[in-house]
Amino acid sequence: MSLSAANMILWLSSCQVSILSSFESRLMQLENSIIPVHKQTENLQRLQENVDKTLSCLDHVISYYHVAKDTDKIIREGPAGRLDEYLACIAKIQKAVEYFQDNNPDSPELNTVKARFEKGKELLEVEFRSLLMRYSKPVPPILILDAIGDNEDMEVQEDVTLEHLPEAVLQDIICISAWLVEYGRNQDFMNVYFQVRSSQLDRSIKGLKEHFRKNSATSAIHSPAVQTKRKETPTKKPPKRPGTIRKAQNLLKQYSQHGLDGKKGSNLTPLEGKDDVLDIEIDSYIHCISAFVKLAQSEYTLLTEIIPEHHQKKTFDSLIQEALDNLMLEGDNIISAARRAIMRHDYSAVLTIFPILRHLKQTKPDFDATLQGTAASTKNKLPALITSMETIGAKALEEFADSIKNDPDKEYNMPKDGTVHELTSNAILFLQQLLDFQETAGAMLASQESSSSASSYSSEFSRRLLSTYIYKVLGNLQLNLSNKAKVYEDPALRAVFLHNNYNYILKSLEKSELIQLVAVTHKKVEGSYRELIEQEIQNYQRSWLKVTEHLTERNIPAFQPGTKLKDKERQIIKDKFKGFNDGLEELCKIQQGWAVPDKGQRDAIRQAQKRVVSEAYRAFLQRCANISFTKNPEKYHRYSPEQVEVMIDKLFDTSA
Repeated sequence: MSLSAANMILWLSSCQVSILSSFESRLMQLENSIIPVHKQTENLQRLQENVDKTLSCLDHVISYYHVAKDTDKIIREGPAGRLDEYLACIAKIQKAVEYFQDNNPDSPELNTVKARFEKGKELLEVEFRSLLMRYSKPVPPILILDAIGDNEDMEVQEDVTLEHLPEAVLQDIICISAWLVEYGRNQDFMNVYFQVRSSQLDRSIKGLKEHFRKNSATSAIHSPAVQTKRKETPTKKPPKRPGTIRKAQNLLKQYSQHGLDGKKGSNLTPLEGKDDVLDIEIDSYIHCISAFVKLAQSEYTLLTEIIPEHHQKKTFDSLIQEALDNLMLEGDNIISAARRAIMRHDYSAVLTIFPILRHLKQTKPDFDATLQGTAASTKNKLPALITSMETIGAKALEEFADSIKNDPDKEYNMPKDGTVHELTSNAILFLQQLLDFQETAGAMLASQESSSSASSYSSEFSRRLLSTYIYKVLGNLQLNLSNKAKVYEDPALRAVFLHNNYNYILKSLEKSELIQLVAVTHKKVEGSYRELIEQEIQNYQRSWLKVTEHLTERNIPAFQPGTKLKDKERQIIKDKFKGFNDGLEELCKIQQGWAVPDKGQRDAIRQAQKRVVSEAYRAFLQRCANISFTKNPEKYHRYSPEQVEVMIDKLFDTSA
């Protein structure tokens, strides 16, 4: 490299250094000028933000002073129809109250917004009550019957949900309730809730009861048929009867009107009863018990959406009290009526208790589940009623058994024709009702047993108790019938009377399956009655000995054909004919008015008697065929054997 080139490079380097130094100096000057401006700008921005915040705070504070005025119109008009807007308004007032309490507790504005808040809360409580009262309606009887599944013939029951309040209304009530709990610090609305809903629950059950009462006039009690798709007018169908009381009453009426042998004027009289009205009352009470459980369950479901959890059980307890107390009072009235009837010795009244008690015991598990968490006094009401019914029922059963044994022997009350006594028919009909309520009746009897026996209680135990009880009643009845039969002076009529009653008892036991129940503890009862019946038939047949004894060979003189008889010998034969004729006529005349209602027994007795009398009479006529004992044989030989048989065929037939 030449010297000039080197110098050029140095010069260029020097120029670059000079330029860079000058640029650095200018940058420093610029920085010194801008930084103070930047800092000043930052300060101005901070001041601006502080001013904005201050103004915002002032606006916020000033707004609290205007809350009362701004919300006045909405608060005065109330929350009806615009609950969300109203609650937003209340929220503003609540914040104003909190502000003044924290920042200016002595200001008059605090009292103003406090008063406005209390007014708003009061109107919310009014709206809560208003919505409840306006939209809470009793559940129609048709829907209740549908809900409790009254139509037992349907294979599949529709799960009916009871809607107590429209959905929109329910949501408003829930919203108000939640606000009153969280901000209102007031539990009075819970009292309002249980009072309103309690009234509707009670009115729903009373409406169901009135439904039964209105339909009782025509016995047209209907319940809605459960349908897959609900129609405006549900199909209705008569419900099943809860028991067999009407069956017993109808049978008693039938017997009292037509008698056991089809002849009117029998001495049987029906047990005292209320017929259809009684059935309606029983149906009504049973359905009301089921309705209470279903409605109470539905009420609890509704309550859980509205009432705070820790208040739900107590509120529910209060809500159901009126309806529950009314049902228990009605149950007590049924018990009192039964007790009065027992005092009058009208034991048929206890039949009203059987279907009710059975239903109460069947319903008890659901009842207990529904009332879980309520007070002990509430939960114990149904068990107490069940215990009372079992006690009065057991008392009635025992007194009925004693009354059968001690029924007085009134001569004027005895059937003149020796047919079945009303005591027998009533006793059997009463016992027949126990077949449909075996477990209930057995439990009644078991409830009165000692604690050791009760502790081993089972369905088999109660069945044996009931079997023993029925056998006891039958034994008392047999003893009483034997005593009553002594009223008859004629031993034959006495035998017919006992035969008819024993036969009626046996046939009734067999037809109603009572025989199987008695056989649980006394297997030979059927054979015992058959022996008694046969024994009385034999006792009856002895009455014909005074007829057939004239046909025996005793005192008939020995003679050869063509031999002339002495006057004394002729008189003996005449007396035998006369004795037979008079005895036959007398017995046929008397016994024609007696009754043997059982056609099979009647025919068998006639046939047996025809055979005995006819054979003896034919033999007697054959022995006397060649004897000349009178100039007027037709005077003594009044009847042919065939005529005698016809006369016997007319026994026990007043129409003959």
